[in-house]
Formats: sequence, structure tokens, C-alpha cells
Amino acid sequence: MIRSKPGLLALATSLAVAPAYLQASVLEEVFVTATKREQSSQDVGIAISAYTGNQLEQLGFDNAQQVTAMAPGVHTIQPNGEANYAIAIRGVASSDFTTNVESPVALYVDEVYVSQMSGAGFMLFDMERVEILRGPQGTLFGRNATGGLVHYITRKPTAEFDGYVKGTVGDYDQFKVEGAIGGGNETVSARLTASYHENEGYITNRLDPGNKLNNADDQAVRLQVLFSPQENLDILFNARMSEQDIRTGFFENVSSIRTGELTPDEFNPVLEYIDNDGDVYAGDYDDPGFNDVETNGFSATLNWRFDNFNLTSISDISNVERAYVEDSDASPGSVFNLFLLTDAEQLSQELRLDGETESFNWVAGLYYMDLQINDANGAITEPFIGPVYDEIGIGRTPGAEAGLDNPYTSELESISLFGQVDVPLSNELTLILGGRYIQDEKDFAYATKAVEFLDPDSRALNAASNLSNVVELAAYEGSRKDREWSARVQLDWMASDDLLVYGGWNRGVRGGGFNAPIFPLSPPLDYNDATMSYDPEQLDAFEIGFKSTVAGGLAQLNGAAYYYDYADYQAFNIIGIDTITFNTDAESVGAELELQASPIPGLDILLGAAWNDIDVDLNGRTVASVQSPEWNLNALIRYEWPALGGKLAVQADSVYRSEHYFALTEAETVTESGYTLTNASLSWTSTDLRWQATAFVKNLTDEEYLVQTFDLSGLDVFGITEQYFGRPRWWGMSLRYNWGG
Repeated sequence: MIRSKPGLLALATSLAVAPAYLQASVLEEVFVTATKREQSSQDVGIAISAYTGNQLEQLGFDNAQQVTAMAPGVHTIQPNGEANYAIAIRGVASSDFTTNVESPVALYVDEVYVSQMSGAGFMLFDMERVEILRGPQGTLFGRNATGGLVHYITRKPTAEFDGYVKGTVGDYDQFKVEGAIGGGNETVSARLTASYHENEGYITNRLDPGNKLNNADDQAVRLQVLFSPQENLDILFNARMSEQDIRTGFFENVSSIRTGELTPDEFNPVLEYIDNDGDVYAGDYDDPGFNDVETNGFSATLNWRFDNFNLTSISDISNVERAYVEDSDASPGSVFNLFLLTDAEQLSQELRLDGETESFNWVAGLYYMDLQINDANGAITEPFIGPVYDEIGIGRTPGAEAGLDNPYTSELESISLFGQVDVPLSNELTLILGGRYIQDEKDFAYATKAVEFLDPDSRALNAASNLSNVVELAAYEGSRKDREWSARVQLDWMASDDLLVYGGWNRGVRGGGFNAPIFPLSPPLDYNDATMSYDPEQLDAFEIGFKSTVAGGLAQLNGAAYYYDYADYQAFNIIGIDTITFNTDAESVGAELELQASPIPGLDILLGAAWNDIDVDLNGRTVASVQSPEWNLNALIRYEWPALGGKLAVQADSVYRSEHYFALTEAETVTESGYTLTNASLSWTSTDLRWQATAFVKNLTDEEYLVQTFDLSGLDVFGITEQYFGRPRWWGMSLRYNWGG
């Protein structure tokens, strides 16, 4: 079903349409490609939130966390703080920070799948739009998307000469500059974009006050060249790279000498330390860490339009290299420093056909991905691993520090066939049928070794030249050959010009995989298939929803309700200090409601509410999944009026997340009781849209809120809880100039 109705009012967070006569400040009609063809958002029977590039700019959203905040039931999680990101949708999330684990919420950039969470912390700049699809999307998209997906679409080259430059200064010595320039002719056009961001960091290391942690030092560049040798053929080449090198690995050290309890006022005899000054943005770090990430990629996208169908080919090569070290004990003692190393090479190819006849719309395709991972994790933990050498009588190397090195390789080859057809049963009713068949083959090899690190500060920490006295403690090799299928059966009913009702069944899948334990000595783990391997996850989702324009076109109300039934749910848990994924049963029920209104010219109001109740079977006990608050609420109000030769706009937005957990234990040590974040901004835009100046304050109330914790409580471990807090209050100002366009 395809329709276009220019009188609809669009909610940016629900992809609706803003009619010109309402004079809404920033909201406009958004066309999306959620079904692999361009459609107005209100024609798509999927719960979607999206923003155009202009909306992102006007609303002041310049990173992934802000984008997700205004989508009901969606939020960003940070298993390693500033180091990498993942998205949670409807309680479907993963807090596993080992890099061989793919998120259940897929990320795509220009239709290319981002498999590595360590490569997902990219800056948003020069964007055409962002689409957030809630619910399983395994039919038309290539990889794991049981929870949904986020698709970032960059601005493409055009023949017209245009571009922009934007500078930002702010708190903590923030300096950021980004820009783009593009143009050409009808045959060849190009666009070059770049961004650089730095700040001094907001975490004070009392042992080295001059070098704060969680700073920014990011740079990225992207070049796109579009060839149109004939009217019906476009070939787009995209080359990009990014680098990040920051001081990270911050945790607030909270004494937890009894298992599952916070004991902040009790001295920790394991670390011989206590941090009870009440400042969650300061600590004593004898060996602060770093996150050094380099990504690069090249893709070629071909669109060939014929009389009765279109051919699309997307070829991509992507690489991620990362070295990450953190002071995990968060104390002055040299006890436990975790490290994660990534070297991932991804090759993917998608071939797709789509067309439209008098009777139906259709799309069909083939997707292939080859993912080669050569990674490692481990720890520098002299007090725990050093005695290994005494027991086996090997002499120590002077100046070296003992620890664990766990190298592993993973080779994944995935191929799938997919298709979808939309068949109108009447003028008002459309039947949607879709399916995908997936074949995954994965080989995995892992070893855990006691080693001595000759230079514990080396970026090539586990290079052979940096290791001595290597003692292999255990090893594992495994392989998987999984056959999976996903499907969609749905009815869309256009009850009136202003009301779409949809409902159906949708099956999503997430591929099987392998665990890569970090510290297998406590408790001891069995290196067998039962512990190291886990099966694919299947989700049967039943959903009904509606999209409507109400109050004579002054407001839009959208909603959805769903029931999720999982088989072999991939649950994430922490055992001791290890992250383990295992299969179990789970089910979830939830609902979302979102409202947008422009009751007077220049006033935009966005309201969203999401309720979710997900239950996971943990050895016969029902627990809540990680990162799944029962309630998510969001609100935004923006008012714009003529002033100073242009338009002034004042905006405030707020997000509430209720109580949630960071591990399946539901213990005090892994609990966030809930929080509310509020941002505010004042902006001015010139009448010709060339200039825009903005002043902003993020986390206006200076809320202290947890984004991640790791429970290392009890004296048989480290007697602490690692707490990672979100950013404090942050102010800034930006100035942007546009030309052309």
C-alpha cells in the first residue's frame, strides 16, 4: 500500500507529517526506506521513529544517545562507558562488552551492517536522516535484529554546490568542528565531510589531576562520489575512516565486601582501599586506561532502474581495530586491569530487486557476509596470576607484570535469501507476506594463558614480543552450522484518510555464537560446548498498532501493543567477573503511545510513553532482563517565534527511565533506581537559513545516574562494585553557517 497525503502532521519521533499551514518549527514529512523502498512514514505498518538531517540540527541532536532518547522504549547503553555503544529497544538489549558478540538491535549506516559494538561510537554529522525501527526486522535486513534496528543515512552528493561549517565550544574545554562541501554536475558529483571533537574530560584522577578521564579526541572523514552515467543508473562510492584515542576506563569504586550488597562505608580488605568521599566523578587510578579505535571502510552502491523493476547492489568492506584498557579495580593498587583487543574485517554483499505492478509491490534479494575476527581479552592482575608461576616453578621476568591473555578467532560466513510482497485485498486492506532463510557457519578458537606482560602500557599488549613465560591453562575449539528463518504476516487497514491500523505476526532470529571468558579461574569454567557455545535465538512477536491524525489535523497520536515469545533467548549474565551468554526462555509484553501536537504556530510538543515487562527464566526463577526498565517516558516542547531578523527558539526535553538492572541477579549492586534527565537550549536561525546559533545545557539538573555497573562483590572476588555514571551537567554554544542548497 502506497499513499501520499500532504495534509498529515508529522511527528519526528514517529515519522509523521507536518502540514505547512500549521507552521510547525522543525517538523516535516519524513520519507523512510524501512521496507527497502521509499514511503511516507505514515504508510508503513511498523513502529518507527525518525529524524531528517534538518530535524537533527534544529532539535540539537548530534549523537546517538540523543537520537534514541526521544523514541519511546528506546535508549542507548554503554557497556564500556565512552568506549562503545549499543541500542536497547523494548527491553531487548545486550550489555556484553566482549567484541565477538553481536547486538540484538542491529545498527546500519547507509544500508551497511555494523557488526562490532566497538565501532559503533561514531559521531553523527552531515546526516540525511535516522530511522529507528522497533520490533523484529529480520525479514528485509541482513543480520540480527530481533529487537529492531537503527539506520543512519548520510547526506549524499548532489550536482548543486553546497555545504556547511559548524563549530562548538563548551564545558570541560570542549571544542568541536565539522563541515561538508559538495557539488558537481548531472554525471559526476562528490561530497566531502569531516568532524573533529576534543574535550579535557570530566573525571578527575586524584593521583594525576592534570589528565582527566573520559575526554574526547575523535576525528572522522567521509568522501562520497556519485556517478550517473545514464538517466536510470547511479553508482555511489563511499570511503570513510575514523579515529578515537581517549583516556577511559573510569569506574566509581564502591565497597561491596558482602556478595550483592553495597557497603560504601566499610573498608575493603582485598584492595586495602575505600572511596567514600561522595564524588562519583573522581577516583584514585594508579593506571588509567585508554580506548584507541580506528575504523575504515569502502562501499559501492549501485541503483539501476528498469521499466518494471529496480536492481540494487551494495558491496562493502569494513575494518575495526581497537585497543582498550581500564583500571578495573578503580583504586591506587595495581590489582586488576581489564583489556579488550579487536581486529575485525567484514565483507558484505547485498543484491536486491524490487518492483511494483497493478496488483502488488514486491522486493527480493540475496545477502552475504564474511566476518573475520582476531581478538583478545584478558587482564593484568599480578596478585592473582603471579602465584601460578610459583606453583609450577617458573622463574619470573624482572619488571614484568603477570596476567591473563585470552586470544580468540572467529570466522563467520552468513548467506540469506529474502523477500516480501504487499498485496492489496481491497482499497483499504493490504496483506504483507515476507520471509528470510539464513545459513550461518561459524568457526571459533579460544585459549586462556597465564603470561607476563613485559610492557603493561603497550598498545600492542598481547603481541608475541611483549609476552614472556606463556603458560596455556585451557583451550577450546568449536564450530556451528545454523539454519534459521524469519517471517512476517501482517494486515494493514486504512480505516480512513487519517487512520492506519495494522496487526500481525513477525518472527525474528539472532544467530548463535560463542563465549570468550575473561577470567576463567574464579569460578572455574568447563571449556565445553555447553559453556562456550549458545544456540540461535527465535522471537515470535505479535503486534497491533495504529497511526492517526486527530483534532482536525492539530495533533497526531500513534500507538502499538505487542507480545514477545522467545525460544532459546540469549540471556546475558555475569558469573564472578566473567560475562556469559546462555540460552533460556523469556517472554515480554508491552505498549507504546506517542503524541505530537502543534496547537499554535511555532509550538511543537512531543510526548512518548513506553511500558515493557520482560521475564527471563534463570534456573527456574523469573527475573527481569538487563537494561529493561518497565517505564520509559519522554517529552519535548519547543517554541519558535520571529525575532532579531530571524527566528528564536527555546526548547526543553526530558527523559525518564524507571528502575532497572544491569545483571540478572537483581541485586542491590546492579540496580539503578530510576532517573530523569532534562536538557534545554536557546537557538536563533536567520531568515535565509544560512546562520544558526545555539546555546545548550545538557543534564540541566546535574542528575547522577548509572549507565552500567559490574558486580565484583564479596571477598572471594574483589569486594567492590564498579559503577559507571553518565555525564554531568554540560553547557555549550555552537555556530553554524550553510551555503548553497
